Amino acid sequence: MFGSVGMPELLIILVIALIIFGPRKLPELGRSLGKSLGEFKRASNELRNTLEEEVRIEEQKEQRAKIEAEQTSAIEAAKQPHDTAHDATRKDDDRTVSRTSTGTSA
Repeated sequence: MFGSVGMPELLIILVIALIIFGPRKLPELGRSLGKSLGEFKRASNELRNTLEEEVRIEEQKEQRAKIEAEQTSAIEAAKQPHDTAHDATRKDDDRTVSRTSTGTSA
């Protein structure tokens, strides 16, 4: 909408402000404008920092929840009994190994 304000535009604005407010009020208005801009900048930085902190906290909560879910699933998997068909095959393999290692064959 508006382009950048160059030196000629700035001089026109200052002359108009000088005519409207007078030479005694102009420095006071400049100081209050500067303070207002500084306050606005400080508040916007505070808001940005607060939002970044909230995002970081949420990411940490998600990571913690993911780790806890993985740990829970690992514990549940360890608690469940092994597959009986797999155990039977393992026992047969153990018998074959023990017979061959003792010198007898099946």
